[in-house]
Amino acid sequence: MRALAVGVHSWSVIAAGLDGAADVYAPVAVVHLHRVRAVSPAAQALGVRRGQKVRDAQGLVPHMGVVAHDPGRDGRCWEPVVAAIESLAAGVEVVRPGLCVLAARGPAGWHGGEEAAGHRIVEHLAEVCGVEAMVGVADSMWAATLAARDGRLIPAGRTRDFLADLPVGVLGRPELADLLVRLGVERLGQFAALPAGDVAARFGVDGMLAHRLASGYDDHLLAPRTPPVDLAVEAAYDDPLERVDQAAFAARILAERLHQVLAGRGLACSRIRIEAVTAAGEEAERMWRHDGLLSAQATADRVRWQLDGWLTARARGGAGPTAGIARLRLTPDGLVTSGGHQAGLWGEAGEGRDRANRAAVRLQGLLGPEAVLTAVPSGGRGPAEQTVLIPWGDEPTPAQPVERPWPGGLRMQPSLVLPVPEPVEVHDADGRPVTVSGRARISARPAFVVWGRARLQVTGWAGPWPEDGFWWDPDTVRRHARCQLVLDDGRAVLVVLSGGAWAVEGIYE
Repeated sequence: MRALAVGVHSWSVIAAGLDGAADVYAPVAVVHLHRVRAVSPAAQALGVRRGQKVRDAQGLVPHMGVVAHDPGRDGRCWEPVVAAIESLAAGVEVVRPGLCVLAARGPAGWHGGEEAAGHRIVEHLAEVCGVEAMVGVADSMWAATLAARDGRLIPAGRTRDFLADLPVGVLGRPELADLLVRLGVERLGQFAALPAGDVAARFGVDGMLAHRLASGYDDHLLAPRTPPVDLAVEAAYDDPLERVDQAAFAARILAERLHQVLAGRGLACSRIRIEAVTAAGEEAERMWRHDGLLSAQATADRVRWQLDGWLTARARGGAGPTAGIARLRLTPDGLVTSGGHQAGLWGEAGEGRDRANRAAVRLQGLLGPEAVLTAVPSGGRGPAEQTVLIPWGDEPTPAQPVERPWPGGLRMQPSLVLPVPEPVEVHDADGRPVTVSGRARISARPAFVVWGRARLQVTGWAGPWPEDGFWWDPDTVRRHARCQLVLDDGRAVLVVLSGGAWAVEGIYE
């Protein structure tokens, strides 16, 4: 079976879904567990490679942007690309975000040949999604994905010749590839030339599967995905909605329509995207989330709150619309089987909690998403970095992965983090200022501190914990040292030394 693979550079896919990331050629790296996972063309041209340590990569390109690996984000950004491909050809199988395959026969017959089909797909993705794609065609799906890396069309019957010159590392089995290289087998052609029986005896079942791939055989059957059903509901108004009461009435009708559509499929949703467009082309869009399942009434409330806040913004001196609302669209997200949402230990969330949630989202509807914030844990070294504020109801996504090692980070965080660190002097028993060397050695035991007008004795201390960030860039280098001090007034504080000066960063209560 002739297979056609479409590959899009990983950063191109991410850039399609991030604000202000239109330039896919900027030096950017996607990072996972301190290793570079994907590289933009600009960063790759400067020597950055997949698998590099982040510090090594930033040593080569200090101004390179670093984006944390997020499979959920990649999947959301990849979905419009797959939908654009499905508008030209059916039977698309998604291998991973950034790569999909399909049978070449259909699009080749429709567009006048495999090469013409590949050009049409590339042009269509550039026009519709703004991403740069590469298309590869070969006799097997695995070979087609390799051909897509260079945008090659392998003639029928020549797939084995194409694979023969590729290094064994493309098999995606690092341990097997390392062993083969040490045995002198560096190319797929050399590996395919080995007797199948000897390969099975020496490398086992996995080695035998790799041998079949190197020989041009692919036992993987195409499993095309089922395109998702469009469950969104939309309404257009010949007479634009100018008043809040009109918007509230329209919101209830549209919300009931949406939940009838969901109920007909046995579904419910916990998130909903509300889009409103005025007669002048102005747009207001927001994703609303709920800790339970959204009912028709709850959906109507959120539509009304969003439109109320938007329509009355100009009267309050804000940037409101200049015309009435001409179109409304509701798109459900977070779909679950109706009745499949697990209640709390003692039943539902409770009336008090529901009232608090309704009040929070009501304020957001009037004043904007940033009006009500909630704290979520995040990765980082300092206490101010390890907690970030996000709008109420948004996904609790940390700014940085929490599971990273974070050398120099604190395990015991202060209960109170000061918005602005307060200057303090730390002295030893002889009255000399306490310092920390470049090797993280403290000059002397802290004896007392001068905090404002108070002189407080130090009864216990721990540290220092050094932080050496962005050491490769003189303009952004950040060197800190933190200590925990117990004072004679009963308080325990976290102090940080930066630029030769101490400051209280947090208080333990």
